[in-house]
Amino acid sequence: MTAPALITQQSRSPREAAEWSRRQILVTNLRAVMGRAYPRVRGMAREKSWLFFEIALPFLATSAFVYVYRALQAPPQYVGFVVLGGAMTAFWLNVIWMMATQLWWEKSQGNLELYFSAPMDFMSVLLGMAIGGLFMAATRALVVLVIATTVFGVTFAVDQWLLLLVVFFLTLTSLYGLGMVLAALFLMWGREAFHLNQLLQEPVYFVSGLNFPVGRLGILGGLAISLIPLAVGLDAMRQLAFADSSYPGGTPSPAMEALILVVMTAVFLFFSRVALRVLERLARREGRLSLRWQ
Repeated sequence: MTAPALITQQSRSPREAAEWSRRQILVTNLRAVMGRAYPRVRGMAREKSWLFFEIALPFLATSAFVYVYRALQAPPQYVGFVVLGGAMTAFWLNVIWMMATQLWWEKSQGNLELYFSAPMDFMSVLLGMAIGGLFMAATRALVVLVIATTVFGVTFAVDQWLLLLVVFFLTLTSLYGLGMVLAALFLMWGREAFHLNQLLQEPVYFVSGLNFPVGRLGILGGLAISLIPLAVGLDAMRQLAFADSSYPGGTPSPAMEALILVVMTAVFLFFSRVALRVLERLARREGRLSLRWQ
């Protein structure tokens, strides 16, 4: 701090100095959020090939299941279920690859020490990553949804638009809250983060009912709804987006699933806060990032 700024701060009353300090903390954290969100938003236009493949590959996977259902002469709404699941794939991939492993990548590149030494709350770093990643995934999911809907002629029938938007927002917040928890855990686990990432990807696709109604899994589907936000949010959005179809039973109502998402969001944010506090203590006081010496 410069001498004029120090004199100005000392001339304030204790209450004014406290308010000034709170404003500075808020501004610093907002700058950290913007700084971590900017590369993800700006990076969308930098590498055109990435943009093409991240849109084309999910669309091809979605198309494969559409043609399977058509060959099996499944009810037409199943095509819509697959298209909606294909759009949500972008968010899950973003959580796994751009959130859960991000801190591990930053550690490998030598940037993590700067985060822990900077005068900011570490949650603002992950919040900026989440906002930037959300913007990236939302644009790609929208493109996949529009193309698939146009090509395959999917018709949506929504009676409760407000509830649908609330469920979508809660699904994203709970997903990125889970991403924050995984980011801290993957950093603690070290080199095994990449293998854990690979391990979680395909099984979550299956138990979340990404390409079919999760209620068809029975007890396994009920377990997924109680643990995985993607399964809860996708099931609720399908019920709301295809209100005029006979949606398979076995799952809670959209309103109940919205409450489940609220609980998941609160739980994931709480555990991410706790995990990050442990990491900050280990990094700043003991000079390590793992729970054991490696």
